[in-house]
Amino acid sequence: MTQTADTPGLAPVRHVLENGIVAIAQETSFSPAVTISVAVRAGSVCEPDTRVGLAAFLGRVLDRGTRQRSAAEIAEALDDHGVVLRVATNRHVQTVSCTCLTEDFGTMLSLVAEIVREPDFPADEVEKRRAEMMTSIRQDLDNPAVRAFQALQTLLYGSDHPYGRPPKGTIESVERFTRQELIQLHDRTFAPSRTAIVIVGDVGPDSALEQVSRVFGGWTGGAGTDHAVPAAPPLQARREVRIDMPEKSQSDVAYGFVTINRLDPAYYAYWMMNNILGQFGLGGRLGENIRERQGMAYYAFSAFDPSLGPGPLIIRAGVDPRNVDRAVAAIDTEVSALGTDGPTDREMAETRQYLVGSIPRMLETNPDIAGFLQSAEFFGLGLDHDRRLPEYIRAVTIDQVRAAANAVLHPDRAALAIAGPAA
Repeated sequence: MTQTADTPGLAPVRHVLENGIVAIAQETSFSPAVTISVAVRAGSVCEPDTRVGLAAFLGRVLDRGTRQRSAAEIAEALDDHGVVLRVATNRHVQTVSCTCLTEDFGTMLSLVAEIVREPDFPADEVEKRRAEMMTSIRQDLDNPAVRAFQALQTLLYGSDHPYGRPPKGTIESVERFTRQELIQLHDRTFAPSRTAIVIVGDVGPDSALEQVSRVFGGWTGGAGTDHAVPAAPPLQARREVRIDMPEKSQSDVAYGFVTINRLDPAYYAYWMMNNILGQFGLGGRLGENIRERQGMAYYAFSAFDPSLGPGPLIIRAGVDPRNVDRAVAAIDTEVSALGTDGPTDREMAETRQYLVGSIPRMLETNPDIAGFLQSAEFFGLGLDHDRRLPEYIRAVTIDQVRAAANAVLHPDRAALAIAGPAA
């Protein structure tokens, strides 16, 4: 099955291989280079509840040896072609990606396929990466911004929810991981029917898809199991936690709510609402109040991150410890005002213009386009999503944004985590 976009904008070609792999190719002429992006639905939601962080650990060891090559041989092959390989893990997906010269595309695609399909998880590399991951976790424990963010996630979702657990796990959980558990998780989750491959760059779609079929077409494996994301009802009362870090000079505030999933029809209204609250210009209403008017914060912004499950709307601020309570009060004020009164006509017009105007910047490079197409495929948004996005934004009304704000922006139902020294 092959599909091709038929209107101006991106013109990706989509083909489903017989083994279930979705392959998407987009030709560009930015430079004589090609970006390869392989995404497998094998994120942290797939790990056992008793092995928190196992998916992230798998991502760290995935490229450290295959059945044919050692870690040193893989590194040498990448260095010979001037290529940096990246393995990223989030709640739902593991992504292996790189950008190479056009002339090296076939060689690099074969190497990426080998890493994705046939990792060997050598015992010595497992131990090296275990030590690195434990060091990373210790660094996070010493970082007020990370501590506040993770504490907020747990307040919002609970420690048993996959969105509420620490993505890297804990020192104790990482110590227990075994090579056999990595093999089992890979065998259970890395399968062709769970994989999307996006090729973007200086190669024709027919040639790109032919190459993908050549190196991935023989991959066989089980269908795996998609893990439904549990519900996370919004808080009915305010919850707060303070993490004392007396040796630090700055306090970090994380404040938020559980909202909607990415496919909710109200998504675009929420997107605009978040932009007005803490993104537009120097940080929306939050930045205008906390940073510009009161000069209290080193940074202040909001972020909206929906996925297959209900995503959070999170407000972040870094402040002098003496200004924590004032900053929180200012956040409460802006959240309450937008939740009660909604946006102004001017805010709607400026935000709409900004979001529509930012779409080309989202597609400036081959990696940008590859990420955009992977997201569109993951959520089933269609090959023409970049062309339809402006009309989705223009269709949002002020009443819809007002309704979105009123649905979630209630300070008395917020979760609040503060990490840093006492005032």
